[in-house]
Amino acid sequence: MKPFALSRRQMLENCIAKGTLAAGAVAFSQSQLLAWWEQGEANAQKPTSTEVLGPFYRKGAPNNATMRISGEPGFPLRVTGKVLNTKGQKIEGVRIGMWQTDHKGLYDVQGYRYRINLEVNAAEYTVETILPGHYDDRPAQHIHYLITAPGHKTLITQAYFATDPFFEGDPDKNFKKRGIVGNKELIRPVALYEGPGASRAAITFDIILETL
Repeated sequence: MKPFALSRRQMLENCIAKGTLAAGAVAFSQSQLLAWWEQGEANAQKPTSTEVLGPFYRKGAPNNATMRISGEPGFPLRVTGKVLNTKGQKIEGVRIGMWQTDHKGLYDVQGYRYRINLEVNAAEYTVETILPGHYDDRPAQHIHYLITAPGHKTLITQAYFATDPFFEGDPDKNFKKRGIVGNKELIRPVALYEGPGASRAAITFDIILETL
C-alpha cells in the first residue's frame, strides 16, 4: 500500500486532536492554535536565491555605505533593503559585502573602488553607488553580494536590473538568455527620481537568510 503523506496542517490537527500539544497549549483552543500556525506559515519567507561568487571578489573592503564619489562618471544609484531570516525576523550582526564594476564595466582589482564590506544596523541598509557597466563575459549589469551573520548560512548572490538593455525590455521572457541570470527574482525593478542637482536610480534588494 502506498504511504499516505500528511500535510503540516493535517499533522498539527492530528496532534491537537490526540492531545499531544495540550501540555504546551492549555490556554489555546484548537481554532486559536490553527490560526497561530497559519500566521507563522504566512510570515515564512523563501531564502534569497544564490548566484556565483565570480572571479573578482577581494577581502578587506572598507566598512562604507558610499561607493560613489561625487562628480564621478556613471548614473547615481541608491540600493536599499532589509536583512531578515525566513521567519521575517530581523538579524543582528549582519555584514554585507558588495562589489561591482565602474560605469565602463571594469573592476578595480588593485584597490577597493566600488567595493564595501558594510556592517548593517537595525537589519536595514542603504548604499550609494552607480549603475554598473557591462562587460563581455557577463553582459547583464549586476552587483555582487556576500552576506554573513552569526547563526546563519553565508549567502552569495547578485542583484540585476529590470531596465538593463540586456533583457530587451522583457526580463520575464529574457532572463535566461545566455545563462547569465539563474533566478528571475534577483532582477529588481528600477525607480527613477528627479532631484536637486541630478537624477538617480533606486532599487530595493531585500535579503532572506537561512539559519544554520
